[in-house]
Amino acid sequence: MSNHRVRNMEEFAAMSGLSRPTVSKYFHNPESVRPTTRKRIEEALAKYDYRPNVFAMNQNRKLTRNVGIVVPYLADPVFGEFARTIELRCVAAGYSPTVFSAHGDADHEVAVLESLRALKPAGVLMAPLGRGSDHRAVEKFCADVPTVLFDSELRDLGAAFVGADNPQFTRLMVDYLCRTGAPPCFFEMKTPANPNAGKRSKSYVQTMEKLGHTPEIIQATGTGWGFEEIGYTEGLRAFEAGAFTSDTILCSNDRLAIGLLTAAYEKGLRVGRGDDCAIRIAGQDDHPFSRFTCPPLTTIAQDFETISQQACELLVAVIEGAEIPHEKRFIEGRLVMRDSA
Repeated sequence: MSNHRVRNMEEFAAMSGLSRPTVSKYFHNPESVRPTTRKRIEEALAKYDYRPNVFAMNQNRKLTRNVGIVVPYLADPVFGEFARTIELRCVAAGYSPTVFSAHGDADHEVAVLESLRALKPAGVLMAPLGRGSDHRAVEKFCADVPTVLFDSELRDLGAAFVGADNPQFTRLMVDYLCRTGAPPCFFEMKTPANPNAGKRSKSYVQTMEKLGHTPEIIQATGTGWGFEEIGYTEGLRAFEAGAFTSDTILCSNDRLAIGLLTAAYEKGLRVGRGDDCAIRIAGQDDHPFSRFTCPPLTTIAQDFETISQQACELLVAVIEGAEIPHEKRFIEGRLVMRDSA
């Protein structure tokens, strides 16, 4: 028997090297976990002489069916769409969701997580800021609260993840643009707010080289989440400097593309596929407003419904103690051809 006194189930889970939901699942029904897992838990029980307060466990389980939904920037319509579809899925599963925004700020993201702790949610669906996140704080939260990440993957957190297959997005679009016109140059932010941008940029380079073309990347200066403004101001600068080396431009995301469309209009450049058009512009994500731009934007559509459905299903499984902390699911996008390209 160990001399270390284990005070609660969180400590016991950490000492035994298992997740908190798995240990909880065992205490409610030992037959519900794998035999190998059951053996590990029972050996740890003997070693640490730990016995949970089953009454408190049952009371805590009755306290809440609340679920937190955390997004990095709710004013971004892409995350607004994710919040909407995930919220509806949670309600259908019998949970009460509450949406939180990190407002693009790491300190605010940590504050949101601390607020959620106080609410004792059954679980959390979180799209983290990414490279801007406090990784240690997010990791600790995921270890303490059943959590499934979506949209932005943070590696080595031990949390389940569902999100877009970003390299596939760009491969699909580059292949299409090269088959239907001039090979595209790539317009991106020099310091992107979202980590998915790096995966798309890398995929652009790899796909262009595979197809026998020279990659050309134009980087927009500017930080934060005002992508349309950055696409507009930096697009104007690039047009005036002759920085775009092709009459086909693939943007890292639709919001940059929307700003670039406005810059092209201001410079008198007709966008589209016709003989009277000067350039083609394409984006990625199928932003909820992309079909209403002028001209409507060619893009790769995120499968919001599938990502939301699978993220919610994983969270319910995690809440119920399923052993899937490292599962990663990447959902392919769909080419949407519109008049801009």
